[in-house]
Formats: sequence, C-alpha cells, structure tokens
Amino acid sequence: MALTTTALNASHVYGAMSKLANRGQAGQAGEAAGLAAGTSSSDFGAMLRDQVRDVVDQGNASEAKQASYMAGKGNIIDVVTAVSEAEVALDTMVSVRDKVISAYEEIMRMAI
Repeated sequence: MALTTTALNASHVYGAMSKLANRGQAGQAGEAAGLAAGTSSSDFGAMLRDQVRDVVDQGNASEAKQASYMAGKGNIIDVVTAVSEAEVALDTMVSVRDKVISAYEEIMRMAI
C-alpha cells in the first residue's frame, strides 16, 4: 500500500499533530509537579507527546520563515531548509506510527 502525500493530507496531519501537542500542554503542569517532587516520568506517552510537540514546532518555524520570505524579509535558503526539516520530521513521525501499528497488529495475531 503506497502512501501519497498531498498538501491537503499534510495539512490534516499537521492539524491533528497540533491538537495533540496542545492537549499535551494541559497535562504538562502536572508532570512538572511530579518531577519537582522527585518522581521520574519516563513513560511512552510523555515521550510521544514531546516528539509530536517538536514536529509541530518545526512546522510552525517553517511557516514563520515562509511568511517572512513572502514579506520580503527572509532568505530562500532558510525557507527551503526549514521546510525540508519539517518534512523529514513529519515523515519520521509517520514511519514510527506505521511501525507501532504493525507491532500492534502482530501482537493481536498472536495466539494466547
């Protein structure tokens, strides 16, 4: 099954990632309190939330560079670099998602 990336698909994924990152920020205060109390928070969900937040931040930085270039204040090399970094980050996130789904499907096929 081939994945095709269109501008519409990318914008939907970007929007979904943004919502996940914003939802994660609400729980961030509780995690900070737990870390201050001496407990370590090294669960998979927190790591995933941080990675999603990083992808969204790269997308936002890319958009900001594009806007500054369109306003005549940016450098095209910076724009291309930012867009490429955001694309690689999103592709990596999609690959990880695919691996997680594959692992889940394999676990579900196991006989008990």
